[in-house]
Amino acid sequence: MPDSTDILLAVLIFLAAALYSSVGHAGASGYLAAMALMSVDPSIMKPTALCLNVLVAAIATVQFMWVGAFSWRLFWPFAATSIPLAFVGGRMTLPGHYYRPLVAVVLLLTAIRLFFWRTSQNAIPAAPPRVMIALLAGAIIGLLAGLTGTGGGIFLTPLLLFLGWAQPRDAAGVTAAFILVNSIAGLAGLLSGLHSLPAALPWWAAAAFGGGVLGSYLGSRRLGNIALRRVLAVVLIVAAVKFITT
Repeated sequence: MPDSTDILLAVLIFLAAALYSSVGHAGASGYLAAMALMSVDPSIMKPTALCLNVLVAAIATVQFMWVGAFSWRLFWPFAATSIPLAFVGGRMTLPGHYYRPLVAVVLLLTAIRLFFWRTSQNAIPAAPPRVMIALLAGAIIGLLAGLTGTGGGIFLTPLLLFLGWAQPRDAAGVTAAFILVNSIAGLAGLLSGLHSLPAALPWWAAAAFGGGVLGSYLGSRRLGNIALRRVLAVVLIVAAVKFITT
């Protein structure tokens, strides 16, 4: 049976999965933040976040594809180069003094994105990037995803939206699928090094599953609440500071 810490972490994982999946994300940075707040051993944070990411990203991908919020033309060049490099990044284990600041930066970038997120559907018409640009961006994001134990969505979504490459719903659907394939690749690379997984993972996976179903169902039909995302942004900032200072 899980102890009180595992139960509290499961609650935090459920909330992170619900909030992130509402915008096509799988919640890796949220899981990393929750584990940092609960002082989980850093050696199991990366594989745990990737396992939960695969589960929630799969749910979100199906939900967004179901309502037609997905573009294969936009997705494939990013994924083509990100998948092998996410595998390479997953095989690499950064020393703690490098890993902690890198993850903290990811958490802070996530917090900034969540805090200033806008969900207006009245954006200018989107135009996909040239294939070579998408291939290069996918390679860089894939490597970062594997190194940090995330799916790379925090890097892809801003590119798609800020550069006018996709509308919000299509960006969410493409990001969900992108996170799914990169999380699988990163996890495959990580597990090839025989890393262990925590005993409480099934409980955390159940929480992530519930949150992922709820969040992606609501997000694929109507975008989430800005106030909730700003609260989450504050939590991520606190976790980033804790991650660096402990």
